[in-house]
This record gives sequence, structure tokens and C-alpha cells, in this order.
Amino acid sequence: MKVGILGAGQLGRMLALAGIPMNVEFVLLDPAKDACGKKLGEFINGSFDDKSVLQAFVDKVDVVTVESENISVKSLEWLNEHVPVYPPPAAVATAQDRLLEKQMFAKLGIPTTNYQAIEQAQEFMDYCSSNTQPMIAKSRREGYDGKGQVRINADTDLKAAWQALAGVPMVVEDMVDFDREISIIAARDKHGKTVFYPVCENTHSEGILRCTKVRLNDPMQPQAQDYIKRVMDELDYVGVLTFEFFNCGDQLIANEIAPRVHNSGHWSIEGADSSQFENQIRAICGFPLGSTETRGPAAMINLIGEMPPRDAVLSVEGAHWHDYGKQPRSGRKLGHITLRANNQQQFDERLAKLENLLADRMTPFGECKH
Repeated sequence: MKVGILGAGQLGRMLALAGIPMNVEFVLLDPAKDACGKKLGEFINGSFDDKSVLQAFVDKVDVVTVESENISVKSLEWLNEHVPVYPPPAAVATAQDRLLEKQMFAKLGIPTTNYQAIEQAQEFMDYCSSNTQPMIAKSRREGYDGKGQVRINADTDLKAAWQALAGVPMVVEDMVDFDREISIIAARDKHGKTVFYPVCENTHSEGILRCTKVRLNDPMQPQAQDYIKRVMDELDYVGVLTFEFFNCGDQLIANEIAPRVHNSGHWSIEGADSSQFENQIRAICGFPLGSTETRGPAAMINLIGEMPPRDAVLSVEGAHWHDYGKQPRSGRKLGHITLRANNQQQFDERLAKLENLLADRMTPFGECKH
């Protein structure tokens, strides 16, 4: 079996690392010549929109998947005429557009924040000036890691806010007074069988995920599973899907979905029987899905902007080092640490050691402890 991956960043890299032990081969296509996953299979450097590049790519593979939802749906549809593309192009199209995504949630009875779709400057000015509640304006497309978002308060310069988003179509959402941000990841095969990973609690800073902590037996697990299954069945989904929520009391409010393996699931590489990456390969190749059983308390800590001392991290029992091989740059995800333990006390002790080690070098992530 030969899998084609559109994108050779860290997610493409980890997908290939998970598939190689199953004797799956990979062809990775990426417009960046220095893509960090290029050594994990045959690498094609080119545009996702270039038909000649796509033809050379599709001729080499049996199935195609993506590491990012921000790929032309037209390109995915064209590829799908030649080989199966998972997730389906229609699912990617929905996830690419925040408005289509929210409309799908409404159709499926999944709660969302109050929002308004905006396309014109005057419409933006009128709506924001007539509402006193704090809001957040998000571009409908291509927003991630805090990009394409502007917070709106009573004293916000609305003209500057509009210009900051380049006047693109957007949704303006009410800010949510939430208790925590959580996510759930699930994998669905071609026959509709679905497996679920445990809910994770996520801590963000400056719009970037800093720490994810697995919450075993979380009271919101049944509701999260219900909502993500509704979405996957609606989209006739194949592969791994991530659903992010705001947890408000005993209710989950939809934030967004990601039609791919996700940063909040990196803990599963060492923390689950079958990682999210392995289950993505299993699902799209038609293999039986693997167990999502956890191996005990686990967490994932992103390494952003700079890398801490590797040997010091590896001296902490249960800590696993993942270096993506990227050049350091402010705000760039360079790697992550997976931490796991056999019991909660052991986990808390190990996490405290990592916190002390990283305190002077990394953005604080201690908020994820509670």
C-alpha cells in the first residue's frame, strides 16, 4: 500500500512514522523545499494547485490524505477522480469555512456561540458597535494558531480591526465565558465503525496550543462522543477527526472541527495503544482500527520558538522527546514532549519536574495542571 500525503510538515512526518512499521510506503507533496517530513518517503516539491505536479503525485499512490484542511477542494476533488481521498473532499470543504461549519452544527443540533456572518465593512461596523458584549472576529477561511482572529471590545478601533482581517468574509462570535477548552479525537473506518480517544483539556497562549492533558473518565466524554459521531456520520467521514469545544458547566459548545490528526492528540503516540496517526493510516488503508485504550495519565507539551535541553528533558521518567527538525523561529512549533505515567501521583511528580525544567525557557503551561 502506498499512501500519498498532501503536506510534509510535522503531521505528515508523524503519519509516515506510524505507517512504516505496517509496511506502508509514502509519497509526500509539499510546496516547501525544506519540509521536515521529506525524508520519510518519496518527496515531491510543488504546488497543491499545479495539475502536472498533482498528476505525478497521484500516479504513484493508492490513496491520498491531508495534513492540513487548507488545501484547495478543487485539487482534492480532482485527485478523488483518480484514487480515493480521505477525508472526503466535501468534509474538508465544510471544515475550511467557519460559516459552513456552524451551519452544519446547527443542522445536527450541536450548540454554538451566538454569531453573525459578515462580508461588508459597514455591516461589520454596525454589528460590532451595536453590541456591548466582548466578541471575536474570525476569518471564515484559513485561520489557525490564533491567525485570522481579532478580539472586539467596547474600546476596539473597529476600522483597524476590519483592516487587520483584510476585509475578508468573517464570522463575529460572542466571547464565551467557559470553564475550560477541551477536545476529542475519533477515527472512523470505511464501514462506519468509530473509535474514540479520551477527552483532553487544552491550554492555549496567544492562540497557540501549549499543553494538552488527557482527562480519563471525564464527565463530558459521553456528550463529546455523541457530537463528534454526529459530525462524522453526517460527512460520511473516513479517517481521524478532531472536535474542539468550550466546556460551560454541564454543556459543550462547539468551537471547530479539524479534518485531520491534531496537535492535541500527540500524547497518543506513547500514551495510547494505537496513536491517532496509526489509526489514520489504518482507516484510510482499510485496515482494522486500533484500540484507543490509554496507558495511564498522559500529557503533551508543545515546544514553541526554541528547544529546551534534550538530555534534561529525557532525564525525567516517562518523558518522550519529539524534535521535528525545524529551524527555530518565534511562534513556530518545533517539537513536543509526551509525558506519561502509571498513576496520577507519579504523573503529577513528573509533570512538576518538567515544569521546573522548562520554566525559564518556555511559555508557562502550568495552567493545564488543574
